[in-house]
Amino acid sequence: MPSLQISNFDLGALLSPFKPALFMAVLIFLAAIYTFYSVEIATLILFVVLVVSVVSYIIAQRAKVSYTLTATHFQQHLYRGGWVVKWTNIERIGLCQLDRDGFQQPLPWIGIKLKDYTPYLNSICPRVATDILLSQRSLLYVGHQNYKKHHRSKEFEDVVLDSNTYKTTSGASYSGLRAMLANRMSYQRTFHDYDIFISTSDLDRDEGSFVGLTRRYLAAAEPESKLESLSTSVHK
Repeated sequence: MPSLQISNFDLGALLSPFKPALFMAVLIFLAAIYTFYSVEIATLILFVVLVVSVVSYIIAQRAKVSYTLTATHFQQHLYRGGWVVKWTNIERIGLCQLDRDGFQQPLPWIGIKLKDYTPYLNSICPRVATDILLSQRSLLYVGHQNYKKHHRSKEFEDVVLDSNTYKTTSGASYSGLRAMLANRMSYQRTFHDYDIFISTSDLDRDEGSFVGLTRRYLAAAEPESKLESLSTSVHK
């Protein structure tokens, strides 16, 4: 599969068709302010416009979420950092749904179920882990409330920021922030049967198309053992 990079917001592509018009507008604006105002006032106006433009660009970049899909891995890029998982470590990808008395209620999230937490926890940066813990509390709450209807469970206050030491299936042990994230993933799996979540508002297309795209990459991914054997044969 070819490498692919997509984003929920591409300012360059958005403005590309209007570049000639924007260039002319800038020239007209500069000519106008320096014609009708003194040099000092015109320069001040220009400075304010530049500051507003830079601040607006930074705000837009902070909201930008992009994804890289290659033959071997899937990566999410955020303003504060990101995370990466190999296709071979993904069990499944799908639309997150809530089971309410036998009826499936769609949620505005796409879920990824991992085979092993360790590579993901080792690759994620602390700032992104913190953002996940804060931004996905509503998803956790909805799942927790629905789960409590039919099962015994801890109180939400004990679940939302569980800092107990976490040990993965591969034997790795985590404490602190990564333990909180691992415990959160474990609870989310209990409630929603997924570990990682992507908001549908962070996509460049509808959720069904995005899931279909990622599933094609997942289906085309070579098993880890085959990749290792190919790498060995190349180096011989």
